[in-house]
Amino acid sequence: MTSTTQTLVDMTVSVDGKTVGTMTFEFWPHIAPGTVENFLNYVKEGFYNGKTFHRVIPGFMIQGGCPDGTGMGSGPNGNIKGEFTDNKDYSHKRGVLSMARSQNVDSASCQFFVCHDDAEFLDNQYAAFGKLIAGEDALDAVAAEQTLPGDKPKQACVIESMVVRTEG
Repeated sequence: MTSTTQTLVDMTVSVDGKTVGTMTFEFWPHIAPGTVENFLNYVKEGFYNGKTFHRVIPGFMIQGGCPDGTGMGSGPNGNIKGEFTDNKDYSHKRGVLSMARSQNVDSASCQFFVCHDDAEFLDNQYAAFGKLIAGEDALDAVAAEQTLPGDKPKQACVIESMVVRTEG
């Protein structure tokens, strides 16, 4: 009998100091192995704890993980190679977890985004590497936050903690 274990991440988030819920993600290591490994390493190091969602665009995505909270910072582990797919089974749909990057396709580091709605136009350009399997209410709570110019949330949208766990 074979047992299948699955790696998950629980991301607890708050808005304006109030916990709004936990988003749980599963991963696609068969599509983006280096991206999944990079993200999980940052989670295990505690890197994301206390970081913010610095960019919120309702109906599109929420972006976080920047060490300086501006969208311009990189993580201490350097950049990773872009792992893109046009396989529609891994399309940028609501709840998909993907890596943010600059114009350089191999510039992803620690910043990520979660699609708030379908965004298939990002397929084969950004590395989708997992999806939300629980906690849509938390995604919606962050996406609903009013924003300032530059899509910066008026109130702090904080990643309180991220925890890796296995299931199965």
